[in-house]
Amino acid sequence: MSENTPTDKPVNFIRHQINDDLDSGLHSSIQTRFPPEPNGYLHIGHAKSICLNFGLAQDYNGKCNLRFDDTNPAKEDIEFVESIKADVAWLGFEWDGEIQYSSNYFPKFYEYARELINKGLAYVCFLNAEETREYRGTLKEAGKDSPYRETSVEENLALLAKMKDGKFSEGECVLRAKIDMASSFMCMRDPALYRIRFDKHHQTGNEWRIYPMYDFAHCISDAIENVTHSLCTLEFQNNRHLYDWILEHLDDFDKPNRPHQYEFSRLNLEYTVMSKRKLQQLVEDNLVTGWDDPRMPTISGLRRRGYTPASIRDFVDRIGISKVDSMTDMKILEDALRDDLNTVAPRTMGVIDPIRVIIENYPEDQIETLQAPIHPQNESMGKREIFFSRELFIDRADFEEVAPNKKFKRLAIDKEVRLRNAYVINATTFDTDFDGNITTVYATYDADTLGKNPADGRKIKGVIHFVEATKALKAEFRLYDRLFTLENPGKNDHFEQLINPDSLVSTYGVIEPSMANAEPEVAYQFEREGYFCRDNQSPDEIVFNKTVSLRDTWNS
Repeated sequence: MSENTPTDKPVNFIRHQINDDLDSGLHSSIQTRFPPEPNGYLHIGHAKSICLNFGLAQDYNGKCNLRFDDTNPAKEDIEFVESIKADVAWLGFEWDGEIQYSSNYFPKFYEYARELINKGLAYVCFLNAEETREYRGTLKEAGKDSPYRETSVEENLALLAKMKDGKFSEGECVLRAKIDMASSFMCMRDPALYRIRFDKHHQTGNEWRIYPMYDFAHCISDAIENVTHSLCTLEFQNNRHLYDWILEHLDDFDKPNRPHQYEFSRLNLEYTVMSKRKLQQLVEDNLVTGWDDPRMPTISGLRRRGYTPASIRDFVDRIGISKVDSMTDMKILEDALRDDLNTVAPRTMGVIDPIRVIIENYPEDQIETLQAPIHPQNESMGKREIFFSRELFIDRADFEEVAPNKKFKRLAIDKEVRLRNAYVINATTFDTDFDGNITTVYATYDADTLGKNPADGRKIKGVIHFVEATKALKAEFRLYDRLFTLENPGKNDHFEQLINPDSLVSTYGVIEPSMANAEPEVAYQFEREGYFCRDNQSPDEIVFNKTVSLRDTWNS
């Protein structure tokens, strides 16, 4: 086994392949790449690919570069380039060398296209889109040769030059590979290599009028960059035949240690869609607030919601790498997040649905400063100040006029409960509004119970959270749930009609005054309520996004 082979990682089929290639001497080191198209924001499925490609390079002491496969100027934008760079860095990875762009290689792609023409392996075709489909055939019937297939090398070179110079209109012709119109693989039936586009490119401007197809540019980019293992998802499995064909027929790359493509299962996550096209539809139709809407599975949306890089990397490790497509339970992602946040998230108190409590035997105009742990299992994080006075807020769900059963551990008339990090109180009566909703609870407190049990030995079984009223800050709480009502909405032709109407519920409550300076994207545990983080798009307001509940309640 090669000295570069990690021994502390679970072995999957890709690692087996890498181990074999290193042991056989085919490669002395590995080179991977993450090659997004800059036509949208990355989602958590891309995070799986990021962790795989960069993780393998780290584990095998190899290299991984970031390359933008920017071959379609009609759909690409510098906004997407910048967001992708930020997402990769946020996940904790560094790319080797300068950022690469397929557009850097446009001159080389053109020369490789000329090489294929000179070898009689490519031709300019003037069939329109409908004719092309007709000639291609079906899965059961072979295709027919294009009438332009036997055009001479010289004429094809001249036609390609005219395409490059903008002498033809968009869609008038394409450059096609000459392979096999009877192939059982549809992608091998003389696929297009170049098409005409007059759109301005975000990197090259108006320099080019023809752009390489993704399948042509991708494999050559890999080869130029000395990629050893080109990793992609299973939908590109058949395209591997074209990947190999192109490299095998170009003199620069027809050698044993050229790149080879390997496919793994894509990530399909419950109650969301993982198609960039469908995510873009949600954005453009204003069904969400943007690519970074916290309900979206985009990395920027997850970051805004309070997910951590460590939790996403852990999630990817948990689901593993295989060749079998399946639906991943949302619980796996949320469990990975809870496990991380339980360790690192500071504690605080917030009341999402507040009602007022008046402690009638507490001195008026007195405010007491108490100490509470920032994290009960990590003393090194220190303590925070909380306040206690005659008036407090508790959550509406924490009070009942009559305890419904013996297991009820919250506040009720003539039933005691401890306020978190403070005193034991006992409710005596309450006020309601005209609709019968409770507005104020009156109580007494036991002054001898701060940080200790009652002196007479009575047991206090319940603990509820609170926020002192005079220093409390008003905050908006955005409570997020599954974006869709169905487990696999992407299978529905009208998936946009399946959006969960309760995927976002906004309400107003109160928080501890120290949370006025909470940093955006940093998750806090609001005790007994869940994990929340301050919204990064509301700098002048106090808005907290619910990251995840304290426990899985979806199936309960």
